Amino acid sequence: MRALAIAATGMTAQQTNLEVIANNIANINTTGFKRARAEFTDLLYQTDRTQGVPSRSNSGMVPEGVSIGLGVQTTAIRNVNVQGALNQTGNQFDLALTGTGWFQIEGADGQTLYTRAGAFNTDATGQIVTPDGYPVVPAITVPADAISIIVNKSGQVFARFDGEAEVQEIGQLTLATFANEAGLAPLGDNLFQETEASGAANVGVPGDPGFATVQQGYLEDSNVDPVKEITELISAQRAYEMNSKVIQAADEMAAVVSKNIR
Repeated sequence: MRALAIAATGMTAQQTNLEVIANNIANINTTGFKRARAEFTDLLYQTDRTQGVPSRSNSGMVPEGVSIGLGVQTTAIRNVNVQGALNQTGNQFDLALTGTGWFQIEGADGQTLYTRAGAFNTDATGQIVTPDGYPVVPAITVPADAISIIVNKSGQVFARFDGEAEVQEIGQLTLATFANEAGLAPLGDNLFQETEASGAANVGVPGDPGFATVQQGYLEDSNVDPVKEITELISAQRAYEMNSKVIQAADEMAAVVSKNIR
């Protein structure tokens, strides 16, 4: 009975949907996290009668056919790159982006990775790094005798020294944008990797047209909306239950046929 297989695909799809929602909720307090959404498409159709063919009496065309869908499948898990709220921390090394763009990070193998999480710090040499020790690209080193740093909206980094009225520029942050941000590959640790689907990185200076500005002393919160996620969770649960009911009904119908055969 096709209904059993069709409903099974529906249950599998809703299980995937539930896993995506669970991951969103789990990362509700993850800095720079972007919620994901599961997207589905219908499967192939089994055609028992084709529309547009001559009728049996050849007096006209068949206006509607008979096509039965074979279920649903997951086609994508899409990251929704919507701006998250800014949370003031007061930490001079915390940087948030307002607008489109990604911080560039040098990975363990030297490959450039990308993140929206600007919770930076300095390592033993004074270089600005992520919490996992990956250096920011381009490399910026804070002098050991600097008493504070200032990062303006254009990404220029200045150091203030004791007894000096003027600040000294020590580096310039650059950002990357992509033609298709949804095509970036998530690696965990708030890091993403460029892929053929995302297109090549377009590197520019914060504040330039099409690039975000930098806010020092802030972090970008997760863009997960708890009310929306709970609503989606209830919807997924009900859809799973309905597919389960279809399997139960199909099983009962098959049982009736089986008893009659006996």
